[in-house]
Amino acid sequence: MTFANFEYLFLLILLIPYIAWYMINREHSTPSLRISTIASFFHAPKSFRQHFIHLPFICRLVCLAFAIIALARPQTTNNWSNKSVEGIDIMLCMDVSTSMLAEDLKPNRIEAAKKVAIEFVSGRPDDNIGLTVFAGEAYTQCPMTVDHAALLNMLNGMRVDMAQRGLIEDGTAIGMGIANAITRLKDSKAKSKVIILLTDGTNNRGQISPNTAADIAKTYGIRVYTIGVGTNGTAPYPVSVAGRIEYMNVPVEIDSKTLATIAAKTDGEFYRAQNTEKLREVYQQIDKLEKTKMNVKKFSKKYESFGIFALISVIALMLELLLRKTLLKRIP
Repeated sequence: MTFANFEYLFLLILLIPYIAWYMINREHSTPSLRISTIASFFHAPKSFRQHFIHLPFICRLVCLAFAIIALARPQTTNNWSNKSVEGIDIMLCMDVSTSMLAEDLKPNRIEAAKKVAIEFVSGRPDDNIGLTVFAGEAYTQCPMTVDHAALLNMLNGMRVDMAQRGLIEDGTAIGMGIANAITRLKDSKAKSKVIILLTDGTNNRGQISPNTAADIAKTYGIRVYTIGVGTNGTAPYPVSVAGRIEYMNVPVEIDSKTLATIAAKTDGEFYRAQNTEKLREVYQQIDKLEKTKMNVKKFSKKYESFGIFALISVIALMLELLLRKTLLKRIP
C-alpha cells in the first residue's frame, strides 16, 4: 500500500499529547464526593459504566486516527513489471565563468543553460548523472547519482559569482573541466560513459590543455559532446556603473576548432547554440544519441483505498456520540 499524501501521516504524532491531556485532565474533571472512609467499596463489584468509562475516548482516538489515514489517501496497486536497463553514466561539465552572464540568450547564458540542463536530467530517470563546474578552476558540484532531486537542486543553485567572491579563479579552464569529469567516470562499469561540456569561451587557464584532456577521455572510452554557447559577433554584458547596471557589447570568442577536435577525438559531437531554443535542440539531439536501452513489460493500476478508513472514522464518531448520550452519559 502507498500513500498519495504521505505527509498527512505525521499528524498521527499529535495523538500522543492528546492522550496525555486526557489522562491529566480526567483527574481534575471527575466529580468527587467526600466521605469518611472508602473501605467498604474495595470489594464492591464494578458496574458496566466503570468497565467502559474510557470507551468514548477510545472511539474518538480511532475516529481521528482513521480520518488522518484517509487524508493521506492510501492506495493499493496491482502491477507486474519486467524491466532491464543498460545504465549510462553522464557528467555535465558547465562553464560558470563571469562571461556566462552575457544576455544574448534569455534571460542570460547561465540561466538558459541551467533550464535546459534541468529538462535533460528530468527526461533521463534511469541514468547516473553528475555535475562538474569550471571557470579558471574546476571542481565537482555533484558526484554521479540517481538521486536526481539532489542533482536538480545543485543545478538550480549554480551561480557565476564564485570568481567575484574569490572562491575560484575566473577564466575558462576547459581542459581542467574535462579532466575533473573524467575522474568521476574513469572507474565506471557502465557500457556508455559521456561528458557534456558547455562553454562560451576559449581555454585560457588550467594546467591541462583541452587536447590532452580529450586524449585522456579517449583512453577511458569516454565520449565528449561539446557545446559552444553564444551568438556570433558581440553580446550584451551587464556592467555596474555608479550603482546602476549598464550594458556593453563584448565580443563572443568561442574556440570552435578546439571544441570540434575534442568531440572528434572522443567520437562525440560538437554543437553551436546561438539561442535558448537552439540549445534545447542540442540537448534533445544528445538525448536521442545516448538513449538508455531497456526492455520493459509493465502493468500498473492504482486503486483508492481511503474509503474504508473514512467509513471507520465516521462509525467511531457516531458510536462515541451515541455512548455519551445514552449508556455512558455523565451527570453533571
